[in-house]
Amino acid sequence: MPPVVLVTGASRGIGAATALLAAQRGYAVCVNYLRDRQAAEAVVASLRDVGAPAISVAADVSVEAEVVRMFAVIDSELGAPTALVNNAGMLQQQMPFAEMDQARWQRVFATNVFGSFLCAREAVRRMSNRSGGRGGAIVNVSSLAARTGSPGEYVDYAASKGAIDSFTRGLAAEVAEQGIRVNAVRPGFIATDMHASGGEPERIERVRHSVPLKRGGTPEEVARAILWLLSDEASFTTGAFINVAGGR
Repeated sequence: MPPVVLVTGASRGIGAATALLAAQRGYAVCVNYLRDRQAAEAVVASLRDVGAPAISVAADVSVEAEVVRMFAVIDSELGAPTALVNNAGMLQQQMPFAEMDQARWQRVFATNVFGSFLCAREAVRRMSNRSGGRGGAIVNVSSLAARTGSPGEYVDYAASKGAIDSFTRGLAAEVAEQGIRVNAVRPGFIATDMHASGGEPERIERVRHSVPLKRGGTPEEVARAILWLLSDEASFTTGAFINVAGGR
């Protein structure tokens, strides 16, 4: 049986690239998505084209009941996951912090923080050798914004990713003796349509001169870091961070 990975938010961008690379490297893959079923099914088709068992499951990762249901579907159709990529995330329109409201903060933290918590909890329950699991690996997709703060644009998003950094370190230490490794990647300016969600589709072109490599990154470049952290090549790596940010 192939190892099973759940990639959240995998219908586009970094998530889709990660799902495809995982399939190419021998994983059975669950493609989680929120609304765009057509895009998720297109990703699943590409995974099956390379011979990987693959399913898509619609679930809002910020809703506990939906996360529990999603893991039950994975258990039934693919087997218990031994790898989790907490990729699902969101941001809101660029604006100064003083113009934001609490409803916005709750939306951002519900997906970016609580969604990762919920998925990691269900994964740990299945992976832990204390409960009969085979161990496993979790990779959280943070952001370089956790270090820079994203002033004037997405301070709330940056703060949510700072929480993910703390979560990564704490959970890694807590579950290490249970056979589970927990690491994170911090993407920088990556060419995905998330920038359009913030109101500036061409943001990378504006900011690329601040990157030592003078360009934005690609989803595939982030996916390669994620798959290394999931792999046995990273067997002595936990509580660690890889910045995929062109030198920023």
